[in-house]
Amino acid sequence: MIRATTFAGKSVAVFGLGGSGTVAVQSLLAGGATVAAWDDNAAGRATAAKAGLPIVDLTSADWSQFEILVLAPGVPLTHPEPHWTVSKAKAAGVEIVGDIEIFARERAANAPEAPFIAITGTNGKSTTTALVGHILRHAGYDVQMGGNIGVAILQLESPAAKRFHVVEMSSFQIDLTPTLNPTVGVLLNVTPDHLDRHGTIENYAAVKEHLINGATVATVGVDDAHCVDILKRRVEERGAAVAFSAKHKLAPGYSMLDTEIVCANREGLAVKLGNLAGISTLRGGHNAQNALAAVSAVREALSVLGLPTDLDWQGALSTFGGLAHRMEEVGNLGSILFINDSKATNADSTEKALLAFPRDCYWILGGKPKDGGIQTLAPYFSGVAKAYLIGEASNEFAASLDGKVVYERCGTLDMAVAAASRDASASTSAQPVVLLSPACASYDQFKNFEVRGDAFRALVAAIPGISMRGRA
Repeated sequence: MIRATTFAGKSVAVFGLGGSGTVAVQSLLAGGATVAAWDDNAAGRATAAKAGLPIVDLTSADWSQFEILVLAPGVPLTHPEPHWTVSKAKAAGVEIVGDIEIFARERAANAPEAPFIAITGTNGKSTTTALVGHILRHAGYDVQMGGNIGVAILQLESPAAKRFHVVEMSSFQIDLTPTLNPTVGVLLNVTPDHLDRHGTIENYAAVKEHLINGATVATVGVDDAHCVDILKRRVEERGAAVAFSAKHKLAPGYSMLDTEIVCANREGLAVKLGNLAGISTLRGGHNAQNALAAVSAVREALSVLGLPTDLDWQGALSTFGGLAHRMEEVGNLGSILFINDSKATNADSTEKALLAFPRDCYWILGGKPKDGGIQTLAPYFSGVAKAYLIGEASNEFAASLDGKVVYERCGTLDMAVAAASRDASASTSAQPVVLLSPACASYDQFKNFEVRGDAFRALVAAIPGISMRGRA
């Protein structure tokens, strides 16, 4: 665990006692801070108290005693309206930060040259983060990986000269990290998301841009207009920026030559860094962008640190195991391939899966619908052999599919898996695909997308004759 030594002697309020909040309290206490911890959820407070954390009712506390509020990233900072702790903190002149800001201050004070790669974007940041970590480990480096990808950052080992911290950051986390200063900052893409928390797409993009502005070197995907504008401003104001694109040939920059990752200089001279052909865990155009982002991040980080950049790029890419619930190959039943893409909680994410499996697709979708539904997926319906509807979205999605795709109302995931595997088994195509890519949140029937994906995996595993694949 990283001890928050830079907060020694300070009086700190902590709100939000989930995974990262609990670790933040422990880090602050270990670093010598006085802590008052609270959560709106009584069960969360009880669990924290049982663990020995100092619980103080912040609703009635004297906020003039606090110097800093450490806020959980899921708590509204600005939209749709500030959380009551935010209002109290601002009224008392209390600084508001998140747990990654604690890490940033510890690094700045104790190991400012420690390598730190921070990754953000609307889509693909978890896969990119995992791939960056994998490439560095494959090259023999000490890697600490966490943040939004699942391990609270303060639970990792402390920054050190030869230890890479590879950190996925959501817009919520960036918003709470004012001194963010990574060695390399990566921005994959910006598309509308979390507008309930940021108000407008412009506000959302500006938060993402903060990560790029603070980085020693920035690597930015240029396949959307917001990122192009962000890169232009970065080059004009600070320089030290690199572009990557899965759609366009770049010189200078990182791009694709068919299935090959290349880095070209201004004269167009290019070096090949690895081929994605046949790597199932990096299938599809979106994963080409993720791979470009990861390779550029590692290569630029090594360059700025004065370390060798002639890695075994192909070996690292080829051995990447992928992430659970993100177009995860679960198993085979003869020629039928079962894919768990439970992480696809909106149409934009499901689009990537339908592009990756453009024919003979037996598509399981539905759950708690999001604004916009699946209307934008209509161009890909021709590749869907049949759709299987589950959850609250069934009626809405049936209306979108009617007359375009044969569908079956299944209601629940177990019924959908049974129906899809039955129909795929009757297919005469070379490789039918049973695809769980819901384009919906999971909350109508499952706690989260991980639980939904694990349920799918268990249902597939129960099919007689199935050959299951291990999980990375």
